[in-house]
Amino acid sequence: MRRHTLVHHFLEFSAERLPDKVALVQGDRRFTYSGLSAMTDRLAYALVGCGVGRGDRIAVFADNSVEAVVSLFAIMKAGGAFMMIPPATKPEKLRFILNNSRAKVLITQESRYETVVAARCPYPERVIVAGTVPGGHPAPLSLDEILRNGPGNTVSPRCIDLDLASIIYTSGSTGYPKGVMLSHRNMVSAAHSIVTYLETSEDDRILTVLPLSFDYGLYQVLMGFMVGGTVVLGNSFAYPSLVLDTMERERVTGLPGVPTLFALLLRTRGIETRDFRALRYLTNTAAVLPVSHIRRLRELFPQAKLYSMYGLTECKRVSYLPPEELERRPTSVGRGMPNEEVYILNERGERAAPGEIGELVVRGANVMLGYWEMPEETAQRLRPGRYPGERVLYTGDLFRMDEEGYLYFVARKDDIIKCKGEKVSPREIENVLYGIDGVLEAAVLGVPDEICGSAIKACIALERGSLLTESDILRHCAQYLEAHMVPRFIEIHASLPKTATGKISKNELVSR
Repeated sequence: MRRHTLVHHFLEFSAERLPDKVALVQGDRRFTYSGLSAMTDRLAYALVGCGVGRGDRIAVFADNSVEAVVSLFAIMKAGGAFMMIPPATKPEKLRFILNNSRAKVLITQESRYETVVAARCPYPERVIVAGTVPGGHPAPLSLDEILRNGPGNTVSPRCIDLDLASIIYTSGSTGYPKGVMLSHRNMVSAAHSIVTYLETSEDDRILTVLPLSFDYGLYQVLMGFMVGGTVVLGNSFAYPSLVLDTMERERVTGLPGVPTLFALLLRTRGIETRDFRALRYLTNTAAVLPVSHIRRLRELFPQAKLYSMYGLTECKRVSYLPPEELERRPTSVGRGMPNEEVYILNERGERAAPGEIGELVVRGANVMLGYWEMPEETAQRLRPGRYPGERVLYTGDLFRMDEEGYLYFVARKDDIIKCKGEKVSPREIENVLYGIDGVLEAAVLGVPDEICGSAIKACIALERGSLLTESDILRHCAQYLEAHMVPRFIEIHASLPKTATGKISKNELVSR
């Protein structure tokens, strides 16, 4: 196999090797590698005609779609860096991202065009829209026309692997998003390491219902194209029956998920009667899967390997737990992935001993370039490493490591609750709560308290038909937790609020 040095090589090389193979499926639409490559050539040529050059930032503001996938590869072919903006983004945040990045071009769709207009942003210089623009607005360039009839001339921006490939905006402590800068080398390295341990091949059919603006969803497309597999593109996991229908119809072999998605699937009636024999693996990240969910998933998909993983946008992926270790270490997120070194530093800045809690540090080619035009925040996260000039990533996450090098997440540094003078990890309490039959979702947070500093509150959603009461939950906590860790408040909700990527939104719970 030819060596990938740039991210768009994933599509180009697979199109050369497997031109007639179906690369992307969306509903009843199917696109071959050669067809997708030709579409990206047309759009890349149009972008160069708009003045896009090496390193220019191009925003994609659209739902999961074939057009969004074509756009991100075309941007890189033109030498630019793509930015996938969550489709639910409001005008004020969209304006900040476009201004902050000084985006040269925005690619969007008709259903998002009103938001673009409402953003009232001096950037970008040009707008390209898929679909029909509502009346009364200036006519932008038509993506549909470009993809159908645009010249297919190839362009050569002469990029190298150190050039910027993408900026992914994540929530920041200042209230404004931070732009994580990723080079081609960062992204190629991360993708190669992940397909290595997942043993992904051209025979795989990967379903992603996660947003492409979430790096976990984005990388399913990148990794699928890297090996010449088929990517089945969905738009949401809000309707689990549709996800299961797609898995059966397309004979999906790989299902990436988050705990929320798996919780919804496990609640779906009739799941036991479906045919998922093609499924080869499931992956989980964003939060640790409750042990009860792991047990149920293994019962439903006995032939499929289940990978528990941990990562963050600043380096994409950090670790994975080999499926054969899942029985012995169900709460572990594994060890560092291939071509990467991870270690834990205690409060004294020394390598932590087994069992000692400290901050996780990541060293590897997958570590970001830094935050876009935020030198102080970059310096906090990227610090001197082993060799002169090297920088390693301080994750801001607290972990412990066992004698064999397996990692266990404790808490975000800024999530630790100080109660009665003791440091309390929300994750430790959540693990106990998930051990109660009938608990579907759990989130633990600290609330202000004059005596304790912070009091512990547990917000819980129950499985359908569960008769658990607050008293039942407190009794279980008192049995398995130290006294200072037992929640003072228990709130039972119909469901817990989620972010666009399926994580439980503790910020929203706090504001309620």
